[in-house]
Amino acid sequence: MTEQRSARRMLAVATLAFTFCFYAWSLLGPLGPDLQDHLGLSDLKLSILVSVPVLLGSVMRVPLGIATDRYGAPVTFTALMAWTLVPLIALAIWHDSFGAVIALGFLLGFTGASFAVGVPYVSRWYPPERQGFALGIYGMGMGGTVLAGLTAPRISDAWGLTAPFIVAAVLLVVVGVAFVLVARDPPVPRPAPLSIGASLSSFRGEGSARAWGLTLFYFLSFGGFVAMFLYLPKLLTSVFDLTKTDAGGRAAGFALLAVLARPAGGILSDRVGAERVLRWSFLATALLALCLAGTYKHIVTITIFCLALAVAFGLGTGAVFKLVAAWFPDRVGAVTGVVGAAGGLGGFFPPLAMGVVKDATGNYVLGFVLLSLVAAICLATLARLSRAELRPVAGS
Repeated sequence: MTEQRSARRMLAVATLAFTFCFYAWSLLGPLGPDLQDHLGLSDLKLSILVSVPVLLGSVMRVPLGIATDRYGAPVTFTALMAWTLVPLIALAIWHDSFGAVIALGFLLGFTGASFAVGVPYVSRWYPPERQGFALGIYGMGMGGTVLAGLTAPRISDAWGLTAPFIVAAVLLVVVGVAFVLVARDPPVPRPAPLSIGASLSSFRGEGSARAWGLTLFYFLSFGGFVAMFLYLPKLLTSVFDLTKTDAGGRAAGFALLAVLARPAGGILSDRVGAERVLRWSFLATALLALCLAGTYKHIVTITIFCLALAVAFGLGTGAVFKLVAAWFPDRVGAVTGVVGAAGGLGGFFPPLAMGVVKDATGNYVLGFVLLSLVAAICLATLARLSRAELRPVAGS
C-alpha cells in the first residue's frame, strides 16, 4: 500500500511539472494574434513564429529521453524547469522584434521535451497492466496548453505582452520547488547506461518497423493536436472575425477535450488493446478532416468537427505510449524520445503548411485534406504491423 501511495504521489507531481512546462512551452500559440498585431506579421510569418518552439522541443526529446534513462527524471526534470526560466524572462523583456521572438521561442522549445522525461519515469512506477492508465493521467499535463489558451490572451489584454511570460516563470518556480521536494527515483532500476547509438538501436534491425510505426502514429495524434491548438486562434479570427480572447477560449476548449480523452485512451488500451484504440482514432481523424475541408467556413460545423477531432487525437495519444511500454519495455526512455520527437515535428509542420496553403489558395481546404491523407497512411501502417506476430523486443 505504501508503494502504491508513493506511485500516486510521483504520478501527481510529475503531471504537475509536465502541465506547467507545457503551459510555458505553448504560450506563443494563444499569444499569436497579439504578436501578429504588435509586430505586423504576415500569416506565414505568424505560423513560423508559433511553430518554432515545437521544432527544438521535438529534437530535444531524443537526448532528454536518453538522459532520463541515464540520470533519472528528478535530476533531468529539475534541470529542464530551471532552464525554461531563461527564455521566459528574456521573452518578457525582448518581444519587440520578429527575430528576437523567433530566437527566444526556439530556446523555449527545450521545454516541449518535458514529455519524454516523464513517460519513462511514470512507467517505472507502475506495473504493465496499469501503465496505460498511468501514462494517460500523466498525458493530461497537455492541459497546460488549455491553461495557456484560457489565460495568456486575457493576461496580455490586461497587463501587456510582458505579463504572460512573467506569470509563467513564477508558476514554474513554484512547481519546480515542489517537484524537487517531492520527487524521487522509482523502485524499478533504470536501464544500464547506453551510448546514443546503442539507445537508438531499436530503430535498426529487428523491431524497427514497430519503432518507426510508433513515430508515425504519434506524428499524427500528438502532432495534430499541437498543430490544431496552435493554429486555431488564427483560423478562427481570420475566418469568423472572432476576438482574440474568444478564439483563444475556443482553442482551449479543443485542447481540453483532447486532454480529457487522453487518459480515456490509456484506460481503453489497458482493456481492449492499444491497436484497436488507434484504429478508431485514425479512422475518425481521416473522416473528420475531410468534413472540415468542406465545411470549415461554417461556425457550427467547424465547432462540432474540431471538438470531435480533439477526442480522436486524445484517444490516439493515450494509446501510443501503451504500445511503447509493451513493445520496448527495457528502452522506454530512448524510444519515447524519438517517438515524442516525431509528435513534436507533427506539431511543427502543419501550421507552416496551413500558412503556405492559405497564402497560395486563399483557403484551408488543402490543409485539411493533407491531414486526412496522413491519417489514412497511419491506418494502413497499423494494419500492416498488426498482421505480424508481435512480441516485446528485448534490448541487446
